Amino acid sequence: MIRVVLYLILVALVAIGAAWLADRPGEVTILWLGHRIETQVAVLAGVMALVAALTVLLWSLLRLLLRSSHLIVRARAARRRVQAQRAISHGLIAIGAGDTRAAQRFAAQAEQLAAQEPLALLLSAQMAQASGDRAGAERAFRAMAERSDTKLLGMRGLYVEAQRRQDALAARHYAEAAAHAAPALPWASHAVLADRSATQDWAGALGVLERMRRAGVIGRDTHRRRRAVLLTALAEAESDPARAKGHALEAAKLAPDLVPAAALAGRLCAEAGDLRRATRIVETAWRAEPHPDLAEVYAHLRFGDTARDRLARVQILERLAPGNVESALALGRAAIDARDFAAARHALLPLTVAPTQRVALMMAELEEAEHGDIGRARAWMARALRAARDPAWMADGVVSDHWLPVSPVTGELDAFHWRAPVSEIAAPVIEERIEERIEAAPPLSGPARGDLEAEVADAEEVPAPAEPTGTATTPAASAPALPPAPASASAAAAPASAATPASAASPQQSLRPRAKPVMPLVHAPDDPGPDDGPSRPDRSWRSLFRRQGNGA
Repeated sequence: MIRVVLYLILVALVAIGAAWLADRPGEVTILWLGHRIETQVAVLAGVMALVAALTVLLWSLLRLLLRSSHLIVRARAARRRVQAQRAISHGLIAIGAGDTRAAQRFAAQAEQLAAQEPLALLLSAQMAQASGDRAGAERAFRAMAERSDTKLLGMRGLYVEAQRRQDALAARHYAEAAAHAAPALPWASHAVLADRSATQDWAGALGVLERMRRAGVIGRDTHRRRRAVLLTALAEAESDPARAKGHALEAAKLAPDLVPAAALAGRLCAEAGDLRRATRIVETAWRAEPHPDLAEVYAHLRFGDTARDRLARVQILERLAPGNVESALALGRAAIDARDFAAARHALLPLTVAPTQRVALMMAELEEAEHGDIGRARAWMARALRAARDPAWMADGVVSDHWLPVSPVTGELDAFHWRAPVSEIAAPVIEERIEERIEAAPPLSGPARGDLEAEVADAEEVPAPAEPTGTATTPAASAPALPPAPASASAAAAPASAATPASAASPQQSLRPRAKPVMPLVHAPDDPGPDDGPSRPDRSWRSLFRRQGNGA
């Protein structure tokens, strides 16, 4: 649009000039070498314009002739450049499509047409990587690293190749060189930070983190969180309690919801006698994310407290996050330790609808500690075997019983999070009838517990099939029979055997003598054998699993 306006203005000016000359016709006389030339002003102006145009045309033709060789070279170079760009484009498309043969063909064309083009070097490296030629890829990346315009790209490629051949020293060298050349390069800074963290050089990692913040690689919130993680790791590795306390306090200030930092700062402040600060740090972290480590530190802030004192302190913590699972578990743990079984049962009762392993184990401990009810304790232990798993520290599929600052798989900083792990293998399933029998078993004491093995054996005994007529007598049938079981044992086993189909079909099978095994039992050379005298019965709930293993 602007060009059209300028063209119209120029035409208007020419028209105005021609009209002005036409209105003022004048004559011009030229005397040169004895010749007299008379003409009008308009004709003279036209002749001068024509001479100027011819002069410009002749100069252009002469200049074109003088520069013809150079122009021919430039035209050929431009044509080769176009062909090289077409080959590079088609080669990259072929690599993306997975056609390595076409990629090799186009890479050869690009190398022949424009060997020093950055994209041609990139195509050669990509083609070598796609075809598995690691040495060729490294040569191409080294060529790029020697150029100023492709240095960072070459460093990136060499770093990736070093990682693929598991050369940590070379990968660290290339990452550090790239980070030094371009501090704002994200991958180089993150690689150097990961290397410092993997080698537990926490001070060096903090320096790299500060450079990343100044270069704008990471934001303010990310910087605060990662600095808190590194300070926590540094405090855990610090041997000086005063310096460890300073690092932990700074970490808790930067990230109040970082559980390991708050737990460590609270414990170190409690050891230093600063109970008020320790209480404030743990309570702040508990409001953000209740965690059993925080409850453990909070309960033992004051050394020498009784179990009742710890229970009172945990009750304060429970009121900060009412209704939380960890609050109930912490209160139940403290109440059991203080032998306040009513408070423990009241805290754990809402969790028994869908109990986790910790809840089931705590309920088993409560049943045995409060009532001595071994049967119910065993029932809760059986439920713990197939209950849902409790949250744990997880990162990249790795489950850890304690927090780690770096993932052992990827080397990522602050990768561990507190969450419930995904069960890949199903828990062992206990038969329902065995669990019901455990729940129905009354607490045993005294001599009656000594007969438990005979009762379980009689209750689960299955009659042997009758021998067919005309068959030879087996050694088991010809063996002498054992004496019948005592009447007290059979009478006690009657209710348990009534639940099984075998005992319901034949009431007298519980008194049937058992034959000797076909193969005699031989003790191992290192087995001293059974004791001669009567052994003291085991009254704990763990005896059930040992009896089931022996019976199997």
